[in-house]
Amino acid sequence: MLLKKKSIAYDDLVITGNAELKDEMERRSGSHRVPQIFIGDHHVGGFDELCALEKSGELDKLLAG
Repeated sequence: MLLKKKSIAYDDLVITGNAELKDEMERRSGSHRVPQIFIGDHHVGGFDELCALEKSGELDKLLAG
């Protein structure tokens, strides 16, 4: 909802039942937990990390860059 509120387009990749996507997510993020959020090639982390970026004002900077 945060990304929708900011009118940010995003792809929601469902990894359930897709071993190739799951393996790629784990390789890129180093985590098996979902969601894993990427802005471009930058790995943000999960929802908590996304919210922390928003609260600190860093999310808008990352999105602009």
